[in-house]
Amino acid sequence: MRIRDVPNLQQMLLRKAPNDSAETHRSNIDTAAQLENIQVLPSPPHPVGVEAVGERVHHVNAAIQRAHHGGGWLLSGIICINIITLGCALVSGSAFNSVLIPALHQQIFIIILLILTMLWMLFYTVVTSRQDQGVLFKDSHAGPVWLRAGLVLFGLLSLLMDIFEIASYVGYLHCDSAAQVAFPVVQAVFLFVQTYFLWIHAKDCVQLDTNFTRCGLTLMLSTNLVVWMAAVIEESNHQTEIFNLNVNISYGMYRARYGDKSKCKCSHSACDTFKKAFYYLYPFNIEYSLFASTMAYIMWKNVGRLVEDHGHHRAKLRPKDVCLGPSVGILMVVAGLVTFIAYKVDIIKDDEKRRSETLLIHYILNIVILSLMSISTLIGCVIYRLDHREHVSQKNPTRSLDVWLLVGASMGQFIISYFSIVAVVATGIRVSLNGLNLTCALLTVLQLGIQNYFIIEGLHREPFHMMQEAALHTNAHAFQEHTEISIIIESSKSSYFPDSSLDKPNWKRRVVKEVCSFLLLANILLWIMPAFGARPHFEHPVEIKFYKFTMWAAIVNVGLPFAIFYRMHSVASLIELYLHS
Repeated sequence: MRIRDVPNLQQMLLRKAPNDSAETHRSNIDTAAQLENIQVLPSPPHPVGVEAVGERVHHVNAAIQRAHHGGGWLLSGIICINIITLGCALVSGSAFNSVLIPALHQQIFIIILLILTMLWMLFYTVVTSRQDQGVLFKDSHAGPVWLRAGLVLFGLLSLLMDIFEIASYVGYLHCDSAAQVAFPVVQAVFLFVQTYFLWIHAKDCVQLDTNFTRCGLTLMLSTNLVVWMAAVIEESNHQTEIFNLNVNISYGMYRARYGDKSKCKCSHSACDTFKKAFYYLYPFNIEYSLFASTMAYIMWKNVGRLVEDHGHHRAKLRPKDVCLGPSVGILMVVAGLVTFIAYKVDIIKDDEKRRSETLLIHYILNIVILSLMSISTLIGCVIYRLDHREHVSQKNPTRSLDVWLLVGASMGQFIISYFSIVAVVATGIRVSLNGLNLTCALLTVLQLGIQNYFIIEGLHREPFHMMQEAALHTNAHAFQEHTEISIIIESSKSSYFPDSSLDKPNWKRRVVKEVCSFLLLANILLWIMPAFGARPHFEHPVEIKFYKFTMWAAIVNVGLPFAIFYRMHSVASLIELYLHS
């Protein structure tokens, strides 16, 4: 227990008198024995001293540690592992024609998970969160408004995807199962309920029904991960079937989802239009599931947690503080989108020369982007070495999760890049496309490593406003020791310490903001291109010939979803760094 938790605990402990009857409500300590250990603490008639409070704090801390290592954590973890493992087996089995697991079984399994999760969320909202002392604390670091706004945006686009999916499946009701329509309908309701739940309760630190709440949150976490796996596999198979070189690995998923065209025909002419439309919305549904999973995990970590009750500094988004980074970033995004559209149009043509030129432009664009990102990130790392901000010592589940997700998700792109490097080096650089492919892979590895260091180091530094406020408080304390100086300072306070001085960035802050804004836009561009169908991995034949198509398709389809998530997660982390700079 940290010393800054003493005031809150002192107030809680002073409420109990030795002759008071035991209260009937439950605390954040689940077991009766732990309640008795806390309730028998004596409350002397005179004010409690620091040493007595320290002893009580130690006693309560020991009880809380026993509660945190109780059966609730273990049981919720077991539930999560079993649901994810079973979901992974069903989703993977439904994706291949050689395994006789119909997609209907997968959809029924996910529908059951969605309904159970919605029932728990309703119970939590109506019962647990409204109980007296049910939610005593809020984690100010969890669920910032920009993250919840992103969740709402992705949720709306996912809801639109479900509407298109329903319209498409309705055409097959006369010859296919009704579960085809039931699945997107239930998922649409789930999107609404979960988005509302996370918007309202993302910051909660639950103190009651902790074991049941932990199990419910792991159910919510595992449900979102199963939905994510299903969407990723279907999207990967959809993209792979375009480049299928006489290896039918995606027909099973296609047939299971839409029915065999030779046996089941759509009853209206708009089926193909709706299919193409909701496939373009799949990346948003994938990101929504991951956003919801991370927020559920933070809530799980905050169950029973005691946090500081003081206000949280609200960082302001001030676009006028930066100019160069956003300007270069916007130009790069526009150029990238133009070349990406040209890539999507030309890559499907039969003209081999045109396809080679399209790949050449794509590789050159990526090399320019990665080079600029690496240079700007190095500048940001140099600024970190020049400033003397201390590292944050306070434990923060949100920051720890950000770091682990950043490092873990980057492994997907590392895997693809290193496999490409080995294939090109072993084959030989005989054509320009091979050299560009090798250069792009090497720059990707370099950029990922530097960006990971920049973001992780920034997340562990004290925010600039905290350092400035601490310096002002220290100076004010020193001034108060000298009355005459204090009077002089007080009279000229408005001239020496204007209200806007804390918000006005110095040159170091401005450089960090410029770097963050540029990297933010660059990562958005690098998320858009692969998320919406850029697959140069299958267009350039070096890796396919070296590893054979089946192995290379497995490598790309496993690593690329994590690489795509890495870019979006980097955007979220860079927003956090920008606001704290």
